Amino acid sequence: MNESKHSAWKEFSKGILRENPVLRLVLGTCSTLAITTSAQNAIGMGLATTFVLVGSNAVISLLRKVIPDKVRIPCYITLIAGFVTVVQMLIEAYSPALRDALGVYLPLIVVNCIIFGRAEMFASKNKVLPSILDGLGMGVGFTATLLAMGIVRELLGSGTLFGFPVTAG
Repeated sequence: MNESKHSAWKEFSKGILRENPVLRLVLGTCSTLAITTSAQNAIGMGLATTFVLVGSNAVISLLRKVIPDKVRIPCYITLIAGFVTVVQMLIEAYSPALRDALGVYLPLIVVNCIIFGRAEMFASKNKVLPSILDGLGMGVGFTATLLAMGIVRELLGSGTLFGFPVTAG
């Protein structure tokens, strides 16, 4: 593997296990515990967060040299809120049941520590492609963790998996 492919893979894969936002960095635990009552909710929140992570990382990385240091946090909030609004509108249009299940935790993605952490610690200091790969890797790691928790909680809590009964009787 050449150096650029190795570096790209490293940026992507670190978020899956080595720097998993929930398991290793202990970020986003409030929404993680609240949302993972089912596998479907877990996937919905994971994909929404991944979209916001990738989009905000890309834009913040593009604008990192023009955003003044004193106003970077309000700028990040505004950019992230824009991506969250897009996600909310898409979920509202295509899956009202998911919107109802995610409730207040969907708009709270705006202030999720995972999103801010990646914006501040990575995207604001790196070029666009590594920032996109970082967001994608962190999003995949977050989604996988949510899904694992959602599957266990759904099986134990209601005896279903993706809404289908898996227990006899």
